Amino acid sequence: MSLKRREILFGLLGASLPVIISSCVSEKTGSSSNPSPTTAAAPATTGTVPEKIRIGYQVIPNPELLAKALGLTEKAFPDSKVEYISFDSGRDVNTAIAAKGIDFGALGTVPASVGIASGLPYQVYFILDVIGAAEALIAKPGINSIADLKGKKVATPFGSTAHFSLESLLALENIPQKDLKILDLQPPDIVAAWQRGDIDASYVWQPNLSKLQKDGGKVLISSADLAKKGIITADLGAVRSEFAEQYPDAVKKYIGVLDEAVKAYRDDPESATKALAKELNITPEETAAAVKELIWLDSIEQRSPKYLGTPNDPGEFAKILKDSADFAVKQKKITNAPDLAAFQKSLLTKAL
Repeated sequence: MSLKRREILFGLLGASLPVIISSCVSEKTGSSSNPSPTTAAAPATTGTVPEKIRIGYQVIPNPELLAKALGLTEKAFPDSKVEYISFDSGRDVNTAIAAKGIDFGALGTVPASVGIASGLPYQVYFILDVIGAAEALIAKPGINSIADLKGKKVATPFGSTAHFSLESLLALENIPQKDLKILDLQPPDIVAAWQRGDIDASYVWQPNLSKLQKDGGKVLISSADLAKKGIITADLGAVRSEFAEQYPDAVKKYIGVLDEAVKAYRDDPESATKALAKELNITPEETAAAVKELIWLDSIEQRSPKYLGTPNDPGEFAKILKDSADFAVKQKKITNAPDLAAFQKSLLTKAL
C-alpha cells in the first residue's frame, strides 16, 4: 500500500494536531515543475496576483476536474504559475494544507469536518459536488444484503466520506463493526485488492466504483440512498486561510473558473464529458453515467440556505459538517468537536 506510508490522520487516531512530517501524494502539474507539496514555500507575493497557485485535486468527475481538463485555470491566471497536485483522499489533502503545501484542496465533508475540528487553517469556499450514487457500497457475487457483510472483508479509505457512510450504514442496520473486518485502502489499492480476491466488498467512489462493477460487483446501497435517510455527504473546495487573506480576488476568480466549468458542462455535456473521460481514464459513456451521479452547483445556487448560504445567513452545510464531526467523536476518531458557530465561520461565503 504505497499511499499508507507515514500518514498523518489529524484526529482520526484520536490525537491532537501533530507536527507534519510528510505527505502521500502523486503529482500532476499544469504549467510548472513538481515540487513536494509539503516542503514548497508559500506563493511569493506579486502585488495582488499570486506567483504560484497550487491546487490539490482529486480524480472525481466534478467541476474542478473539468476546469483542469479544459485549461480554464491557466486562462484565468495568465500571470500565475498553476500547479495541479493529485490526491487519493481528503486526509492527505488535510496533511498538505497543514504543511502549506497547497493553496486549494478538494476533500469530502468528513475529512473537512475533522480538519476544522482539529483547527486546520482553512475555509470552505465551494461545494465541488453533492455526492449521490457516485459513491456506494459494492460487493462481490453472493453478498446480497448488508447483513451478508458479517465476517467479510470490506475496504474503504479511512477518514473519507465513504468511510463515514459505511460506518453510518452499519449503525443504521445495528451491525457492530467488530462483526466484519474493515480495511483501510486508497481507491486504486481497493481495485487491485478486489481483483486479487483479498476483499469481499468496498465503499468507494467513481471512477473506481465502475471498475468494480465491470468486474462483477453489485451495488448494495449508494450515498444517494443514504441521503434520503439523512446521511448527506459532499466534496468540498477548501482554501488555506493565509492564501485567502492574502489573495481574496484570486479566490473569487477561481470560483469564477469553477462556475465556468459548470456552465461548460450544462451548455455542452458531450464535449465536457469527453474532456473528463481523459482525466478519469474511462470511456465517455462511463463518464457520462458517473457525472449524472453527482450534483453540480454554481456559486449562485450555493448561496441558498440549503447549501453554503451567505455571510449573514450561513447555510445548512455548516450543520452537515457539525454532524460529521459529532459522528467522528462518537466513533472515537477525534476527541471533541466545536460548536455549530465554528463550522459556520469555516464557510467562506463572502467569496461566493
